[in-house]
Amino acid sequence: MLNTASNAPSENPRTLERAIGHQIRMLRRERDLSVADLGAAAGISPGMISKMENGQISPSLASINAVASALNVPITALFSAFEESRDCSYVKRGQGVVIERRGTKVGHIYELLGAGLRGEMVVEPYLITLEEDAEPYTGFRHGGIEFIYMLTGEVSYRHADQDYHLKPGDALLFDPQALHGPAKLLKTPMTYLSIIAYPRV
Repeated sequence: MLNTASNAPSENPRTLERAIGHQIRMLRRERDLSVADLGAAAGISPGMISKMENGQISPSLASINAVASALNVPITALFSAFEESRDCSYVKRGQGVVIERRGTKVGHIYELLGAGLRGEMVVEPYLITLEEDAEPYTGFRHGGIEFIYMLTGEVSYRHADQDYHLKPGDALLFDPQALHGPAKLLKTPMTYLSIIAYPRV
């Protein structure tokens, strides 16, 4: 496998264990069972069930079969996620989904550039356009992390109590739990890429 300069972790060596654990957790939640409920039905301790769901152990076939029986599914159902193809979201130019985010003001256009990937993290990439009649708005606040890359125009972007003069090519990575947003629209229309990432619940 070729590596990049990224510090992102390589593929987890326990890929099969994690896939089985994901299926167990999903099926358990679909049946509205607690970890303790499933453990009792399968004759396995709740701690062991938790480790199985988190991919922390390589469970025996006997344990996997017991869990499958408790969930009333064939044992092969617990292996199905391991064979799934990797997700990819492709959006052609101008065909992103235009949405309204909470707090959005007139003249603020949000175009969602990709969605639907599975995994432990949700990533929402937006192309944001602020038109001539757009108004400043610094009341955004949400969880996760956010990355902004300025494409056109100029803006004074506020995060907490600090303003940043962003020009094309400038980037901002920040904790979005602090109030943030465009404080002064210095050169409109303007566009910037906003990528928001947060753990899937």
